[in-house]
Amino acid sequence: MSLINWFEDKRKFGGLIGAFIEKATKGYILSEREKYRDLDVDTTKGSWIRCENCENMLYVKLLKQKKRVCEECGYHLPMNSTERIELLIDHGTWIPIDEDMIAQDILKFHDEESYNNRIVTYQRQTGLTDAIQTGIGRLNGIPVALGVMDFQFMGGSMGSVVGEKITRLIEYATCKSMPLILVCSSGGARMQEGTLSLMQMAKISSVLQIYQVRKKLLYIAVLTYPTTGGVTASFGMLGDINLAEPKAYIAFAGKRVIEQTLRQKIPDGFQVAESLFDHGLLDLIVPRNILKGVLSEIFELYALAPCRKE
Repeated sequence: MSLINWFEDKRKFGGLIGAFIEKATKGYILSEREKYRDLDVDTTKGSWIRCENCENMLYVKLLKQKKRVCEECGYHLPMNSTERIELLIDHGTWIPIDEDMIAQDILKFHDEESYNNRIVTYQRQTGLTDAIQTGIGRLNGIPVALGVMDFQFMGGSMGSVVGEKITRLIEYATCKSMPLILVCSSGGARMQEGTLSLMQMAKISSVLQIYQVRKKLLYIAVLTYPTTGGVTASFGMLGDINLAEPKAYIAFAGKRVIEQTLRQKIPDGFQVAESLFDHGLLDLIVPRNILKGVLSEIFELYALAPCRKE
């Protein structure tokens, strides 16, 4: 068999798999889950990872090529900030900003271990200084300012460093009249910094007001799994256009907290992207593999808007 024929067969076979799974019965899916349920597999290391949705085993190298989207069920698995930058920014055009900014333990916070020790541990694990990467680059040739939160660093929590880096990025984008993208993935405000963390919500919102209202520049928020707490309550929902990945969990408070507060049962799925879209809180739900193209088209349309020709 020639190499060309092999690829053609693989393409056809992949299409058959997709069509079959779309029509699969509930019983079949459950039987597949049972097949792998008892396997002792470390899903954090090695060559294989288990899909969080359908529980099928996925080969890591192929999964990276597919932008961490499960080929069986289409579920969007988590991505780190570096992978998202590679997804959106043209190769060789990324210029990071404020990489050397490090959090300070002003409150001398200590629970099971000190805040300083936690910071050092996550820095070693992720290779990042804090829970966001900011910088400038080109998206299909269009200069953009981009901030990408990383849930692997203390749950993407928003502390003073995250707030300051976002603020400086917005100020830079304002000065250079560049479109702004913030990719959100966060558990909310960082409790180890107390009020210093909460004040970042107001600080970021203030510079966004100058950027959006006074300068009439375009800010797009991309909400991913999960986006919660103070991030949702501030810049996560302040985009001129709010996008989300399919099935992304987006909320202020968690389901259990809401149920305990209201003392009533909350329906399943009410905090996923599709439900928020149905209620008008999102503009589009965009699969990861076409996100770059969608953003590019939005920027091109915005460049033609009447407000840009004053």
